[in-house]
Amino acid sequence: MQGWYRNARWLWLLWPLSVLFGVISGLRRRLFSLGLKRAYRAPVPVIVVGNLTVGGNGKTPMVVWLVEWLRTQGYTPGVISRGYGGRSEHYPLVLNGNTTAAQAGDEPVLIYRRTGCPVVVGPKRAEAAARLASLGADIIISDDGLQHYALSRDIELVVVDGKRRYGNGHLLPMGPLREGEWRLAGVDAIINNGGPAGPGEYLMTLTPGNLQPVTGQGEAPQSGSKVHALAGIGHPPRFFSTLETLGFILDKQVALADHQAMVPEQLAELGDKPLLITEKDAVKWPGGHKQCWYLPVRATLPTEFEHMLSNRLKELNHGD
Repeated sequence: MQGWYRNARWLWLLWPLSVLFGVISGLRRRLFSLGLKRAYRAPVPVIVVGNLTVGGNGKTPMVVWLVEWLRTQGYTPGVISRGYGGRSEHYPLVLNGNTTAAQAGDEPVLIYRRTGCPVVVGPKRAEAAARLASLGADIIISDDGLQHYALSRDIELVVVDGKRRYGNGHLLPMGPLREGEWRLAGVDAIINNGGPAGPGEYLMTLTPGNLQPVTGQGEAPQSGSKVHALAGIGHPPRFFSTLETLGFILDKQVALADHQAMVPEQLAELGDKPLLITEKDAVKWPGGHKQCWYLPVRATLPTEFEHMLSNRLKELNHGD
């Protein structure tokens, strides 16, 4: 909701609902902290990659980076996810090469295709974590789930959008926050996507790769080409801005809601110009355009973050 980031005055009408949301979520946290509600402890370490706000902040590139980095450290990582936007008849769902975004959600499918690591989806993360551990993963990455206290965690990483930050600073539905900013004091690291990074934050930069074909034939569009652009992510303007920075001339910009599916008829209306989409949209491609390409991105984090994470893992291993 754009009003969250523009301090729209009418949002004060939602203040009573935000108070109620805060009371309910606070009570739930309290029940877990007192042990009145039991949290599941996985047999292997759990790293949560989450955020305070609704909408995309760059968690998926962070999860992909984390999978690849953990492998260099000798781990066999796996990923669990709620699988938002997907629907399966059976949970927990273990992804394979035939799993679709309609079944598992777009982000888990993207992570599985990019990394090849085991990915398990389910609304109950404890069940997904147990299933993943049984598959041989010796460390679990929870894609989102910072507020899912039914699953114990060993390391918490919070990703924040460097431009939008925390919006108006209010809880849902008056603002974008799932929990107050006080929550950041208890996490292991704050990863700032795009900057500028604040004190104590680690800057994550996303570097675009080469365009990859979805249905495109021949040579990919080059800088200076007129193209259409489509993005169904948490903040589509970030994708459009990236394309313009790369030198593309955007004839039409189609912004969809996060996880929203495309329909072929909608794409057919765009005409014959090349269509550029995100990798997240590519995994749920419905057809309908003959010259479509997706732009992959790769996360880069500072060595200081790697050292911090390495030390935290050593502490966990020493504790065992």
